[in-house]
Amino acid sequence: MTHPLTIIPVQAPVRRAAFDLHETLFAALAAAEQTLQTGDVLAVSSKYAAIAEGRIVRLDDVEVSAEAEALARRYRMNPRLAQVVLSHADHVFGGIPGFLLTHKDGIVSPNAGVDRSNIPAGLAVLFPADPYATAARIRAAVRQRLDADVGVILTDSWLMPGRLGTTGVALATAGFNPVQDERGKLDLFGNPMMVTRRGIADTICAAAQLVMGERDEAMPFAIVRGADITLTDDPITVDQVAIDWHECIYIQSLTDGLLKDA
Repeated sequence: MTHPLTIIPVQAPVRRAAFDLHETLFAALAAAEQTLQTGDVLAVSSKYAAIAEGRIVRLDDVEVSAEAEALARRYRMNPRLAQVVLSHADHVFGGIPGFLLTHKDGIVSPNAGVDRSNIPAGLAVLFPADPYATAARIRAAVRQRLDADVGVILTDSWLMPGRLGTTGVALATAGFNPVQDERGKLDLFGNPMMVTRRGIADTICAAAQLVMGERDEAMPFAIVRGADITLTDDPITVDQVAIDWHECIYIQSLTDGLLKDA
């Protein structure tokens, strides 16, 4: 049975330095006269969580290596930003003016998630140090304080290959499996599904981003109700959602799999 999906944005104070994320969440819920119920998914801005952890870099303090200088020249970037990206990316594929395409924490994204929006000038925000651990701690805090068993998503935004505009992507998940395997099940015509695995966490994240916004909305939390997830206490890790980038159709097709004569 399909149930309506409800998404409730929750406003919270703008932060510029490390703070207590859990207490801020509970205060924001109380101010909004909202609470969390068992079965809900709590969407949390990954940037807000990162600021809470003090994951902020002052660009003027960054020492630039020769490698970062070369990248900055090639892609017309701020050398200090190039250094921060280089220091935190798991892999750098290449780039365009102003941006490097990277692999970081299981996501192919610009600049390894290093973000300079919604933070004072001269600063940059990194990803949380361990996104999955951050999500798990939030879930545990909600269970202890509100006696509610929920799923948690750390939300981010990314660019879809070949598409204009950002959409939501789940940087990390806790409390439910982020991917639903449909392989072996039958479609409308009785054909067995061969490759389909649904990105449940990413889909919920994209919906939550509609109310959380990208600019000055100050909505770092959203309650997603009716997503019909299956809760679990099993640890969730990046291995359950990310594939090796050598197996990614976009990356592999444009590198080793590129048609050289096309």
